[in-house]
Amino acid sequence: MWDLKKSEATVESLREYLRDYAVDAYSTLEGMRLKAWFSDADRQLWGAVYLWDRADQMPGLYGVSRVVELIGYPPTSVGGFALEAIAEGKSVHEALAGLGVALEGGAP
Repeated sequence: MWDLKKSEATVESLREYLRDYAVDAYSTLEGMRLKAWFSDADRQLWGAVYLWDRADQMPGLYGVSRVVELIGYPPTSVGGFALEAIAEGKSVHEALAGLGVALEGGAP
């Protein structure tokens, strides 16, 4: 996660990065099951959560990521965790791909 207060990048400008590049680029990564980007525009926070098939595949993200150069510094908070469980509820959305403020073009 990044605290963007010291960056010229904003949540709004990073949404363009998602639309124009990142969503498609990350969708090609072997072993990455899911990447979900999140933000808090009021507090200018930006981050993502990944779900990988195996931990040894995680370095693949560095081959496509451009966000550090856009923001100007590495994440202000990083962590890795073991997945304990997943529950999928009943949703009106058949798939998660294509959802989100950046792709829908609106405000949260």
